[in-house]
Amino acid sequence: MSVLSRRNLLRGQWHRSSAIRPPWSIDEAQFIDGCTRCDACIDVCETQVLIVKGQDYPEVDFQRAECTFCGRCADICPEPVFVSTENSPWQRKAIINKTCLTFQGIACRSCQDVCEPNAIKFKLRLGGIAQPELESGSCTGCGSCIRSCPVQAITTSESDKDNVGK
Repeated sequence: MSVLSRRNLLRGQWHRSSAIRPPWSIDEAQFIDGCTRCDACIDVCETQVLIVKGQDYPEVDFQRAECTFCGRCADICPEPVFVSTENSPWQRKAIINKTCLTFQGIACRSCQDVCEPNAIKFKLRLGGIAQPELESGSCTGCGSCIRSCPVQAITTSESDKDNVGK
């Protein structure tokens, strides 16, 4: 459970942010309190997956691009809002929901085609369309599958449960 940031408390904004912060960033409330919104991380992002949105804090937009985990955002930041890039960037994993075309009987493998760690495989079904299976241990949460999905059936989450067919 995340803690409400002081800035949001003082602004009267009580809801939790659904924003995906850059990889290696610290807890949401601490990130908001420590980030000065200098945009240095956004300027050095090699894929331009980092954007300014909402309250002007950097966040990841997987509809634009994927994260290559280059580490430039964490390296350039002058504030202590990132952990060492020698740590895991995050615990995000892909989630393939029920609106996936294959669950509707339509063949599609666009997510598998762009998944570099090969975390998304399609299991053949007798008399049916092959359906996606996510190898959670291989998924880096990079988001490449999100932009490629023609029906926006893929998201990411910090959850490590069954991530297919939700």
